[in-house]
Amino acid sequence: MSKVKPWQFGNTTVRSPFRLREGLIAIKDEDLEGKLNGRENEIIFCQALNKRGVMNWNGSDSSYSAGRKWRSAMRQLGFLQEIEPKNYVITSLGKNLIKHDSVQAWNECFLRSFVAYQTPSIFEKNDNFNPFSPFRFVLEIITSLGDKESQYLTPLEIGVIVQYRSYDDTIQTVTNYILELRQNRDTSTNKRNFDRELKERVAEKYGGEPGTINDYSDANIRYLKATGIFESKGRSIVISPSKVELVNEILEEEFEILEGDEYVKRLTSGGRLPYDNASKSKKLLENDVELLRSLGGDIDLLSLDISDETSVSIARRDIENSIIQINEEKYATQQSAQMEEILEYMNMVENYSRLKRTQKTTLSSGKQISLPYLEGPAYFEWIIWRFFLAVNSLVIKPWEARKFKIDQDFLPVGTAPGRGSDMIFEFEDFLLVVEVTLTNSSRQEAAEGEPVRRHVAQYAAKYAGTDKAVFGLFMAVSVDTNTANTFRFGEWYNSEDEKTVLNILPITLGDFKLLAEAVQNTPNDLLKHFKSFFYECRAAANLDAPKWKETISQKATGLASRINP
Repeated sequence: MSKVKPWQFGNTTVRSPFRLREGLIAIKDEDLEGKLNGRENEIIFCQALNKRGVMNWNGSDSSYSAGRKWRSAMRQLGFLQEIEPKNYVITSLGKNLIKHDSVQAWNECFLRSFVAYQTPSIFEKNDNFNPFSPFRFVLEIITSLGDKESQYLTPLEIGVIVQYRSYDDTIQTVTNYILELRQNRDTSTNKRNFDRELKERVAEKYGGEPGTINDYSDANIRYLKATGIFESKGRSIVISPSKVELVNEILEEEFEILEGDEYVKRLTSGGRLPYDNASKSKKLLENDVELLRSLGGDIDLLSLDISDETSVSIARRDIENSIIQINEEKYATQQSAQMEEILEYMNMVENYSRLKRTQKTTLSSGKQISLPYLEGPAYFEWIIWRFFLAVNSLVIKPWEARKFKIDQDFLPVGTAPGRGSDMIFEFEDFLLVVEVTLTNSSRQEAAEGEPVRRHVAQYAAKYAGTDKAVFGLFMAVSVDTNTANTFRFGEWYNSEDEKTVLNILPITLGDFKLLAEAVQNTPNDLLKHFKSFFYECRAAANLDAPKWKETISQKATGLASRINP
């Protein structure tokens, strides 16, 4: 059999779909529209992406093709358009993705892309399939898999079946393949061997390597989740409960295969959604209200202003945001029972810079977790946020404590913006301003010295005259001595030359992890010791920077030993 290339959203070079937004911003800010074709321009594009930390580019002549891969993914999904030969500009859909600042708005941009997207098309050739909508194909498969408990897809099922199929097979045929796979796997005595051997057979049948199956499957799952329609359930994906009615409405509409300019127009402007229909939008709003009530939210549909299409849209977004916040509060209460996972992620972040690849591990429960390559900085912020949620004593909401964004699975979709602190944790009697970085060497002091002090000073000024102490916690895998020296003095002058004395403590992730491990069974116990630990470390700031770093480490080790002898 000739080689069969699986269909895919985006490409395996750009596995994290929300990074496409960062790439579009790079194109806009660096004035690269119309300048994305040819070796020299592609190198400039790679440099722009590298400068923003969007991708890791080594600068070699052989690697500039990565710019083409990024351009191709943006064009394939309708965010870039070739308006004349070799002249690419950001589309209206791409501009919408750039201008909005919420994950929910980004989800809608990807959803509009996916409901319009077809493959093969004028942008991508694939002789193995007649043109079809892979997004609808996945939706129809997952909703045809029996009862609610069966309506999921695993990475293996997507990898060896779904991404090699289309409507050239009937939906029933594909679901039968999946159900047969599940039955065979359930009765296998060694599931790891079963999975490996199955991928080897599929790779031999269609051509390629078994690992490629995983790469395509992983990327397809990430892109599907970027629509906000899907969420994780274990290692599988399911349709989010809040999106079930939306999916039903999407599937009621027929999908029309278009060619040439008609397809380009539909894709680059974004496909129509049921929200665009006034009566359907109200129906979806009513469904969201019922879901909010089922989660314990208190709302009266009659109290909402739904007098016109705009007000319905605003009400729907407000309801969706309330649902998200209820789920996030529930997530926060679960973190004290997730300390094994939190500590394993700390281990992976600690090794991130050294390994330079996606890290995976399996917990004692059998759950597999991973830290994706290039997402170490975001996961560093995220896992420290999760730890302080586990302490379970915040007097603010969990979303008020983080400055970075999360998706429907509560995973980070980027780092906190540079204009403020990474995280703020407010407790009954003190406020903790937290900054984390994977930067090391002398670059660390240059990048973090001034911003960290400025951010802590802003909160110190805000709480001046109150009984609430303000602390700054700077955390890195390795604290550079010059960074420690900057924080040792702990002073900041405002625009009126008034001096503020700052309590900033630089600590390595390894030393902080010792404290987290010591309170693993009862995270809240950290608060019994944290303030005294902080003051003891600050009291030693009169030592030279190398000795101060050593003292902080010793005090962390000593405290961990006292908490958990």
